[in-house]
Amino acid sequence: MTTVSNDSNATATPLHTASISVRWRDLDAFNHVNNSSYLTFLEESRLQWLQHLGGNWMDEHCVPVMAASQINYRLPIEWPAQLSVELYCSRMGNSSMTIGHRIVDAADAGKLYCDGHVVMVWMDPATGKAAALPQAVREAAATA
Repeated sequence: MTTVSNDSNATATPLHTASISVRWRDLDAFNHVNNSSYLTFLEESRLQWLQHLGGNWMDEHCVPVMAASQINYRLPIEWPAQLSVELYCSRMGNSSMTIGHRIVDAADAGKLYCDGHVVMVWMDPATGKAAALPQAVREAAATA
């Protein structure tokens, strides 16, 4: 297992930063972004990162699945807003990766809406057993 950055992510180099616009439909009855939309913003950012890797990050024998997620809600997000979703590698294992995240205001990175992490595990869908972390993922995380 390799530790790539610290848990706070405040000084680490991001794996990826996604620009996300808050949509009207993301709001709840209290006129702020619903908690479930945070997961959608994080998912979109992870998919953008994976799609930009310089190699194969999944195939018929190796696919990523989310094993755990943690979100610390720090401030409510109101509409309209432009967000920066920052991803960090907190830990790499043999078949899993802990991806730290922060959602901040695009114009003011000091305005932290949430932080936390997800654990992604690569598995063989035919067997349901863990598969080795793809080399493209390992290399991209190690260079961040």
